Amino acid sequence: MKKKLIIIGNTSNAKLAHYYFSKDSDYDVVAFSVNKKFIEKEQFCNLPVIPLETLEQTHPNSKYDAFVAIGYTNMNKLRESIYNKLKTKGYKLPNYISTKCSFLTEEVIGVNNLILEDNTIQPFVKIGSNNVLWSGNHIGHDVIIKDHCFITSQVVVSGFTTIENNCFIGVNSTLRDNITIDQFSLIGAGVTLMHSTEKESVYLASKPFKMNKKSTELKIS
Repeated sequence: MKKKLIIIGNTSNAKLAHYYFSKDSDYDVVAFSVNKKFIEKEQFCNLPVIPLETLEQTHPNSKYDAFVAIGYTNMNKLRESIYNKLKTKGYKLPNYISTKCSFLTEEVIGVNNLILEDNTIQPFVKIGSNNVLWSGNHIGHDVIIKDHCFITSQVVVSGFTTIENNCFIGVNSTLRDNITIDQFSLIGAGVTLMHSTEKESVYLASKPFKMNKKSTELKIS
């Protein structure tokens, strides 16, 4: 019998998580859940949408697991907040790791990670919790990805690089080896980064230098 899963969210990220868990996991997705004020329709993807405020009563953690499928809003802080809330409530938060990715590391990883198809995760990579690795990335050997990060598509992270909490790495960006991407760094699409970053720094390909604004001051959704 398949385990029962509640997906937290009701946007495109939740829709995709529903697809992947339904097609390529041991889980049966039975409902979605968001805060009551964000429920516009009683169903999403033909499944009920449950108020997050009453989830413990209607779908207790003894019978259901949960997966937080929220994007990179506010440098991943929204996803982090909901993740922490579900952990506090005692829900098991499984990983989704596509069977169509090359997952070669034997390190124990965290929970609530979404790792899609065509990722190459080389040996000795360490991955924390609540990260999103969209499709087609190369994560080099001995890389460390901490918590609450969003790595988009076709990103190259070279060996021995560390990505600290709450970072966003844009499409087609390249990170050289042996550098540290500090907390809340925003690396835009197409950036080639040759050195470590500072906390809350922003790098854009159209401006190949660090912006004066902090990443947490930008409006991204």
